[in-house]
Amino acid sequence: MNKKIAVLAGDGIGPEIMQGTLRVLNVIAQKFNHHFEYLEGKIGGQAYEIYRSHCPVETLQICHDADAILFGSVGGPVNEQHLAKWKNCELNSILKLRQHFNLNINIRPIKVYPALITSSPLKAEVIHQGVDYLIFRELSGGLYFGQHEQFIADNRRSAKDECIYLEEQILSIAHAAFKAAMLRTKKICSVDKANVLATSKLWREVFNETAKTYPEVQLTHMLIDNCVMQMIINPCQFDVVVTENMFGDIISDLAAALPGSLGLIPSVSLNKEGRGLYEPSGGSAPDIAGKGIANPCAQILSAAMMLRYSFGMNTEAAIIEKAVQTIFAEGIVTKDLLRNQEKWVTSTVLINALIANINKH
Repeated sequence: MNKKIAVLAGDGIGPEIMQGTLRVLNVIAQKFNHHFEYLEGKIGGQAYEIYRSHCPVETLQICHDADAILFGSVGGPVNEQHLAKWKNCELNSILKLRQHFNLNINIRPIKVYPALITSSPLKAEVIHQGVDYLIFRELSGGLYFGQHEQFIADNRRSAKDECIYLEEQILSIAHAAFKAAMLRTKKICSVDKANVLATSKLWREVFNETAKTYPEVQLTHMLIDNCVMQMIINPCQFDVVVTENMFGDIISDLAAALPGSLGLIPSVSLNKEGRGLYEPSGGSAPDIAGKGIANPCAQILSAAMMLRYSFGMNTEAAIIEKAVQTIFAEGIVTKDLLRNQEKWVTSTVLINALIANINKH
């Protein structure tokens, strides 16, 4: 199979982690007789240096020409000398890509690996049953896309933010989440604030109606305030969690802390046509760039999600995911995953071990 991949490595640790990820993809391509063509584009601070834009039209064209987008990270230290380069870097790059391609669904897997239970900030007895769930976040509507205004009323500073959801926006992510649940344990937890918000009441109505199309799936509802508590005291109860834009922003970052490092959390943003943008959940970490200690697993697992969601290469994706779990069980981890900092390997050593494991299958 021949596929074109837009590679946007970005800033900080992005380029070095992306290089290792492409090594893994090349091994998969050779092993399964695929051909991946990499279309490299500039994004973030590195793009600004050349184009005076964080997401230039040249990069957008590369993404249009590709079958999927593999995104690294953007951002860097803000100082007077480089203020223009980094100001609103994330807003003008990743968010611009999401809007340009109408990416409306974000999926973030949350998994605590058995070999890394001690890396989690939670007690072992809380997560011993296994934490392995998906968060579906709606990206195209809600508070982030309404009108925002600061004004003076009765001689007092005031502000308002508009939150709007359309039925079709909710339907789109509802069907996506139910289809994912059908492939897992057939359980969905829909998170809202229906006891207060009109948008949440509509959200709950649409989900209840959609559930009739998937009678095998058990749908439950949970208020957002209870959900953030439950993800700390009993995260093992979840399998597919689905929510609106702002709530998803909050709980996906909270949940990302459970495995012990953002370097373990991949994600994908999809549009209705199936185009996907794949990115690790962590940032550009400029303070450790070039030191060879960054955890490459989130970027590699994002590439595995690309193989599954955009290319239908489920076997290939599973081999990468299994290899990651295996090397952790063998004690091969980067510095961020060890509390005592006694034994860890560099990014390159971890990637070498991962490739060796993939080649065994």
